[in-house]
Amino acid sequence: MARYDWDVNNSGITRLKAAVDAQRKDVVSHELYKRLNTKDAVVTFLEHHVFAVWDFMSLLKTLQQKLTCVSVPWIPSGSTTSRRLINDIVLVEESDELGSGFISHFELYLDGMRQAGASTAAVDTFIEALRAGTPVPAALKEAKVPAPSAEFVAATWGFIENAPVHCQAAAFAFGREDLIPDMFDQVAALNAELGGLSTFVDYLRRHIQVDAEEHTPMAMQMLVDLCGDDKTAWQECEQTVTTALTARRKFWDGILAEMPAGRRRHDTA
Repeated sequence: MARYDWDVNNSGITRLKAAVDAQRKDVVSHELYKRLNTKDAVVTFLEHHVFAVWDFMSLLKTLQQKLTCVSVPWIPSGSTTSRRLINDIVLVEESDELGSGFISHFELYLDGMRQAGASTAAVDTFIEALRAGTPVPAALKEAKVPAPSAEFVAATWGFIENAPVHCQAAAFAFGREDLIPDMFDQVAALNAELGGLSTFVDYLRRHIQVDAEEHTPMAMQMLVDLCGDDKTAWQECEQTVTTALTARRKFWDGILAEMPAGRRRHDTA
């Protein structure tokens, strides 16, 4: 059961869902998922997708900056509902309680990569470049990040640097939270088939749980709060979500092109 209720019949959300439905279906039915049936294919996916896990956090923290006060001296800022929603999402994504301790989902993903035998060299170099103050575009080049990942991060960075907060929230709600359960549910049985992927599967299942039950309703309510009855804002959100889903489809196409040849899941040989 979701911790947050929201108006599922909100007219703005209803129109936005209808407008992007075809693109959303293209993403959640992508051929990529059928090809995740060998360890080598999963490793290729992990080495690309980790950068989307990182830029998700950057988009989330951008929203936290816009919707709450994260500077000193502290002053009450923004909608009290949006404050609570975004801070709850940050709590789980940045410091989830798993096993006997706490960990960010990005760090959990890195653990899953190491367990699977995937290289973390590019993402480690990227993070170190950021720690040293290198701007994101330059850090992507310095770390020799795979082209599909770099292009996807660039699209997200465009939202972070240039989009108004309601569009950032739309990219977050429809380009991330709403997609994840349907995308990840298709690959959560991987460990039983391939072995050595238990940490990655733990990551997938945790996201399926929290995104479907909590984070998607929270993100939708945040978007409703930000747009209200402003038709122009909803139209801008539609344009943003269209761009975000296009970037996701191109990202999946790029990863698929890098995957080693392998039988599809429905093949019998």
